[in-house]
Amino acid sequence: MSEEFIGAGWAFPMAVDATGGMALVRRERELEDSMRLILATAPGERPMRPEFGCGIHDYVFASADATTAGRIAAEVRDALERWEPRVDVVDVDVGVDPSDRACLFVHITYAIRGTNDPRNLVFPFYVIPAEEGGS
Repeated sequence: MSEEFIGAGWAFPMAVDATGGMALVRRERELEDSMRLILATAPGERPMRPEFGCGIHDYVFASADATTAGRIAAEVRDALERWEPRVDVVDVDVGVDPSDRACLFVHITYAIRGTNDPRNLVFPFYVIPAEEGGS
């Protein structure tokens, strides 16, 4: 894989390296940071780029069920295909954490474009479940 294809970018969260300069990430770490940043950004959050991000934040108050999981998977796939051209999204699967019903794990299977190098990324997404038995 050509490192020029992937490039380098600022570490996220931003940090300082040993020389006092901005810490950079390269290769696969750059792609993972980029994908996490896309998923963690809600559209409209960046004034100069209002369409950037992923629409999963619209589901914070949704129930953690199969319908919500399917919608989140579609939002993730659409956002990554639009905003991260260096990867091919193979599959997006969303499952509920058995120990915490408010946490959905977004399992992303992807390949670095132009390679046969399958990888995966797990992105936790938290919903605010409705209170049970409320008045």
